[in-house]
Amino acid sequence: MRRRHIRQQSENQVNLTPMIDMVFILLIFFLVTTSFVKEAGIDVNRPVAQTAEPKERGTIRIALSEKGEIWMERRPIDIRAVRANVERMLAENPEAHVIVLADEAARTGLLVEVMDQVRLAGVQSIAVAARQRQS
Repeated sequence: MRRRHIRQQSENQVNLTPMIDMVFILLIFFLVTTSFVKEAGIDVNRPVAQTAEPKERGTIRIALSEKGEIWMERRPIDIRAVRANVERMLAENPEAHVIVLADEAARTGLLVEVMDQVRLAGVQSIAVAARQRQS
């Protein structure tokens, strides 16, 4: 009689190993397929515009500081390196969009130079970030 009772307990246990394996596989799948946003590297004081509207995030972000620094992928770069960096990022993701985050006090000439280098790299659609005016 006791032997039957022991056998029933072992048959009623749930084997969790396949479920744990499946969870790990799903975790790896989501980590691999997630697109990571590459931040520019600095926070800028964006200018205010009445016509500013929210857009989806660009995959290539270039920040211009008030001191005239250009930042991409959390590191400062020279104006001559903008084109090469954008071309490299476009090779990784041909459908990438470019957003230029220019500080309110940044030189307009630097903004035009950066936009020119981005266009020479092959990007035709460039957005300049602004914040909406609070009513």
